[in-house]
Amino acid sequence: MKVRSSIKKMCEKCRIIRRHGVLRVICENPKHKQRQG
Repeated sequence: MKVRSSIKKMCEKCRIIRRHGVLRVICENPKHKQRQG
């Protein structure tokens, strides 16, 4: 899980979702997991 101020999709499979007010990137590739905040 990477924590970044600016999250971007790293591939086609990445999805940006909002969970409890936190932006997250979920993906099939675990290396692409990101969270903002």
